[in-house]
Amino acid sequence: MEVVVLGSAAGGGFPQWNCNAPTSRRAREGSARAKWRTQASVAVSADGKRWVMLNASPDARQQLLQNQCLWPRDGLRDSPVRAVVLTSAEIDHVAGLLSMRESQPFVLWGTRRVLGLLAENPIFGALNPQYVQRRAFDLGEHIELAGSDGSLGLAMTAFAVPGKVPLFLEGRDPQHLAGSAEDTIGLEIAAGSAKFHYIPGCARMTPELEDRIRGSALVFFDGTLWSDDELVQLGISYKTGQRMGHMSINGGSGTLTAFDQLDIGRKIFIHVNTTNPVLDEDSPERAEVAAHGWEVAEDGMRITL
Repeated sequence: MEVVVLGSAAGGGFPQWNCNAPTSRRAREGSARAKWRTQASVAVSADGKRWVMLNASPDARQQLLQNQCLWPRDGLRDSPVRAVVLTSAEIDHVAGLLSMRESQPFVLWGTRRVLGLLAENPIFGALNPQYVQRRAFDLGEHIELAGSDGSLGLAMTAFAVPGKVPLFLEGRDPQHLAGSAEDTIGLEIAAGSAKFHYIPGCARMTPELEDRIRGSALVFFDGTLWSDDELVQLGISYKTGQRMGHMSINGGSGTLTAFDQLDIGRKIFIHVNTTNPVLDEDSPERAEVAAHGWEVAEDGMRITL
């Protein structure tokens, strides 16, 4: 099984278009130690020919062009992307679907909740149903992923993680921002005996999540913020990481502590916010995550399992 990181940053990318925080300034000034990143998504293949995208970021067009394995091969219209799986209905996970509207067959997988939110928005009707089939899955259900031309040799199990309703829905019920179990999910993707976990958004560690990922060969995990009050301290926002539905890396209840005893083979932060100092390879925060055995995802990273 091959995994390609198409994008590794949180919403807005790195550097974010309007961000002038120290990390973004260093990236914009051209430092090779603060690499530019597009918004988070990965592609997975069991055979190196047919691919599944996990989320479709607003940068999907750029990502498809930057990765030769996803270029057309046969005929005047073609794509190796046979399916897209959504982990939420957040803008940075679904907006790229609008760049994939050119009557190209693929299967769009999501929970009933997420597919229902897409159905409410008429702009996603641009994905012609004659070409783009929408298939729902249940949490905990073992799914053999398929594209328009049949099985892709990949199996998937989706599971709930603590999270939040999409930003554009916060006004509907401000007292219940955590949403339903289907609003934020993680994925276990397998091909034969090889498997990994993809969890780009998570508000906190739970005993159930610990049990699910313990001993995993590879986990991509929410690396949005270094500290819960990162944006508050910078004067950028009043929102904490918890308010945004993200577990912070640092602190007693942070990711570094939570993962230290889980015996995971390879741990990679993804969905990293433009303000997060771990994006600067010379920062003490980057050294600290490395000391705990973590990597920070980069666009174009390739992994074979």
